[in-house]
Amino acid sequence: MRYGCWTGCEVAVSVSIMGIVNVTPDSFSDGGRYYEAKAAIAHGLDLVAEGADIIDVGGESTRPGALEVPEREELRRVIPVVEALSEAVRVSIDTRKAAVAQAAVRAGATIVNDVTGRLGPVAGECGVAWVAMHSQGDPQTMQIAPTYADVVSEVAGYLEERLTIASRYGVDEVYLDPGIGFGKTAEHNLQLLAKLDRITSLGAPVLVGLSRKSFLATLSPFGAAGSPLEREDQTLGANIAAVMAGARVIRVHEVRPLRHFLDLIKAMGA
Repeated sequence: MRYGCWTGCEVAVSVSIMGIVNVTPDSFSDGGRYYEAKAAIAHGLDLVAEGADIIDVGGESTRPGALEVPEREELRRVIPVVEALSEAVRVSIDTRKAAVAQAAVRAGATIVNDVTGRLGPVAGECGVAWVAMHSQGDPQTMQIAPTYADVVSEVAGYLEERLTIASRYGVDEVYLDPGIGFGKTAEHNLQLLAKLDRITSLGAPVLVGLSRKSFLATLSPFGAAGSPLEREDQTLGANIAAVMAGARVIRVHEVRPLRHFLDLIKAMGA
């Protein structure tokens, strides 16, 4: 890992901030604050004003233990929000369902954020970008007993296969997400961050989602016993590490701290 941009000799290339809008009643991070479309739209616009480059709209929680949401209900939640926000910013649809992804693209989304890693054909058919994420298991099972012989090699191998699928189905814009917290222990997450270059070396931009995740609270005594909302300090530190390791899209709940950091490195490079 190189830290040359601190000296001005090597400035980080463009990093995009993906702001999260959870249109759900059971999000682990914000507890349904943006469940109603009006609140979700207003929150998305606030994130844009704070510097988000992309807004990621999701209508189904994928936290550990979450139950699947019926397709009709997920569509009801996300489509009005996607339609409204796509007039102001690039919108990503965070879904596990092909029909929801397709409807969201018709409503204005240009990225399919896919925690299953199986929606490449849909992204190709729709002519949009694809975020292909690694996960071991589904939300109801993924954190019961995550096991790997070599988490970095296995995740990298899986994501390399996603690139082959993307090529097969004509997806020109692909992002690889190692799936921090999705079927991984805290140690697995740290190994993936420490060796993120193994994934960036695959040649596609890497997206990392660390925001407010529970393993961050175990790394320091500050806020360890608090709610996810109290993990912003740890989130910023982890996101800085991810940027320095080569991540090119960072998915966050709070945009402003990361935007300040990125603006600072740009100013130092100038």
